[in-house]
Amino acid sequence: MKKTVLTFGLISGGILSVMMIGTLPFIKQIGFDKAEIIGYTTMVLAFLMIYFGTRSYRDNTLGGIISFGKAFAAGLLITSIACLMYVITWEIIYFKFMPEFGNVYADAAIQQLKNKGATPDAIAKMTKEMQDFKTLYDNPFYNSAITFLEPLPVGLAITLISSLILKKKPAPPASV
Repeated sequence: MKKTVLTFGLISGGILSVMMIGTLPFIKQIGFDKAEIIGYTTMVLAFLMIYFGTRSYRDNTLGGIISFGKAFAAGLLITSIACLMYVITWEIIYFKFMPEFGNVYADAAIQQLKNKGATPDAIAKMTKEMQDFKTLYDNPFYNSAITFLEPLPVGLAITLISSLILKKKPAPPASV
């Protein structure tokens, strides 16, 4: 199982990382709303490797038979590897190349609120929340945890669906 989950986890994480690297330079042109759609669509596509990895494990290692639990465990490991690669990529980008991202994100959130015609109190509250967010987000441990949680629900959902689709019990013995 190690080779299979490592292979498919690295492929999935590679897709996530390449798309992140490819889209982040254009975040201001794309806008945060569209970037979020692109990001989560990429996550779904990248996490399709869970299905293919679990199927490969079932067919090539387990002789075509897998329980829901083993399928879920394989998918969870693939998800974990991909999420870890996503975090590593983001940490390098954020702390080495885009340390101003927190400010850009905060400014965009505040501007979006202003565009909706929010009250000055709501804008002041959001400004304070964004300042607190930036302070926390500059902590690598907090940043890593939040970043890990971004793709995790998508990976878990695809793991669950894949496990349900791919589970296969042994055929009952033929009666004589």
